[in-house]
Amino acid sequence: MDTNNERLILASSSPYRKLQMARLGHQFITQSPNIDETRLASETPLDLVKRLSYQKALAVQASFPESTIIGSDQVAYIKEQGSSISLSDVNILTKPRTVANAIQQLSACSGKSVRFVTGLCCLSPQHDAEIIAEYVDVTFRELSEHEIENYINIEKPLDCAGSFKVEGLGITLFQKIESTDPNTLIGLPLIALNNILISIGYNSLLK
Repeated sequence: MDTNNERLILASSSPYRKLQMARLGHQFITQSPNIDETRLASETPLDLVKRLSYQKALAVQASFPESTIIGSDQVAYIKEQGSSISLSDVNILTKPRTVANAIQQLSACSGKSVRFVTGLCCLSPQHDAEIIAEYVDVTFRELSEHEIENYINIEKPLDCAGSFKVEGLGITLFQKIESTDPNTLIGLPLIALNNILISIGYNSLLK
């Protein structure tokens, strides 16, 4: 058992984050935060993911005040080389929802570098809130229209920001990935999360 007797809750309905969280070896439950995720005017991607990660954790904490809550949020945007566009004005890649949108997104990403920014918040009743953000830079190959259409048909990544699943065939779309923690690309920076959990008493190797 964890040395910390509080319940551990992942404030997310994402099946991908749930699978990631399970890798750390802790007993936990998931709870959907159901918050408004609208981007504020002039909000940078970094500020956005930090704010939403905190608000997700806070929303779940209202129902579970004695528990440790983990919130996370991720956005992505195309890094335009030499662009003078402010980060507060960049267009964020959303979940495509439709095949047409997915084709448009992957076509725009072809041959480009895309930055994925992932926020992480941990709220515990006995500790100060921890809020961090990490990023991953993904360089896409030059993709043909046929490759893009076949990929979408095979994996149907319509619920994934950026229109791909890195844990699946999405890895074939890339030229390189640059990150301190490749798990961050899926939705949870596991190395940082594990270090935070250890600091408040959750160490899966000392059960």
